[in-house]
Amino acid sequence: MWTFQFGRVLGYASLGALGAASMQGLGWLTVQSSALRPVWSMFHVAMIVLGLLLLWQARQPVWMEQAGRKIWGNVRGLVSRKGASAPLLIGAVWTFLPCGLLYSALLVAALAGSVLDGALVMALFALGTSVSMMLGPWLLLRLRGNRNGDWGVRLAGLALALSSSWALWMALAHNTAPWCTTTP
Repeated sequence: MWTFQFGRVLGYASLGALGAASMQGLGWLTVQSSALRPVWSMFHVAMIVLGLLLLWQARQPVWMEQAGRKIWGNVRGLVSRKGASAPLLIGAVWTFLPCGLLYSALLVAALAGSVLDGALVMALFALGTSVSMMLGPWLLLRLRGNRNGDWGVRLAGLALALSSSWALWMALAHNTAPWCTTTP
């Protein structure tokens, strides 16, 4: 279990670094090129919609769920071929499973300001969620049939919607108006 969790920390930190680097690059490009400002805005609008959907329905969209099942099916085949290194590899691949809470944290990491800060945000997220992942199976057996887990998905949706709303608001407050194609 610890090797799996270490793989998750490595995978999440790498994804956080990539997200921060991508957002910095996209942010720089939107300042340099007015043509990309609408793309940046629409990305955040899409994340607001996804966040509100998670908040309202308390479950992931079907397409995200199906993508996760497909990835997990491929991971099962990998386990049988990799032997002892399988837990580390599965932990790293876990990074790519569709999860609203993960994407909410990734958006925060992307807005962290630097590649190192983005990696740190996601590593801390992985460490924090490791506790629930280790206790989850035990708790699931005791709460079987109870829908009290909805609050986690709703909270992730709220965090995602608020993070993207804040990014759009900050662009407006700093007079960069990402949805406009004219320079301020």
